[in-house]
Amino acid sequence: MNIKFVTFIIVFFCLIIPKQSNSQSTYQFGVLPSISLNKKLEKDWSVNFKTESRLLIQNGDFKGNHNKEFEYLLTDISLIAAKKVGLNSRVAGGYLIRLRNGEAIHRTIQQFSIVKSKTGYRLAHRFAADQTFSSNQSPEFRFRYRITPEVPLNGQTVDPKEFYIKTNFELLNKFQSSDYELELRVVPLLGYTLNEQNKFEFGLDYRFDSLFISDPRHSFWTSINWYFNF
Repeated sequence: MNIKFVTFIIVFFCLIIPKQSNSQSTYQFGVLPSISLNKKLEKDWSVNFKTESRLLIQNGDFKGNHNKEFEYLLTDISLIAAKKVGLNSRVAGGYLIRLRNGEAIHRTIQQFSIVKSKTGYRLAHRFAADQTFSSNQSPEFRFRYRITPEVPLNGQTVDPKEFYIKTNFELLNKFQSSDYELELRVVPLLGYTLNEQNKFEFGLDYRFDSLFISDPRHSFWTSINWYFNF
């Protein structure tokens, strides 16, 4: 594993985020449940169908003001097809529709991923771009990079009826009209592989919006994921 690079990413997040947690910052907390269905096809093709909802429980600021009120925010439904193009790499493309406040928001997605499995760990890199279109806003363009180390808690590989830990570190560059934002995400997860078809993950999805402005927003989501392979 590229320990130096992963360590740099972790230290970067740890140093930048606390400096932005000032009295002007706002936050939101909620639940992020998702279901992901995966199917392998012929000729190294695969397809993924995913649905994810966002449920708000509390929001406020770091001055002590807050509002506790359960609120359904949105649901994302996506379909992505991928093809293996190398020993450890895949290209993928797909479409996502976001249902929010009676409006349908459309997003096209392109991805390139590299997954390297070594003895005792797995390291995944994902480079992605997406384009979001809605009826009342300018198009938004995002460019993303994510690195994900995954380590089994028993043995050298993740086998059925065993736990594992993985953490997503992601940078998102957002462009909309003349505006630019940088978002950081850290997602530590505890996973459990029930069998060859089912696995579950539970953890924290932390998102830090608008890194370079005076009033950034911190989002804390309880992530609950179920993966099913056909």
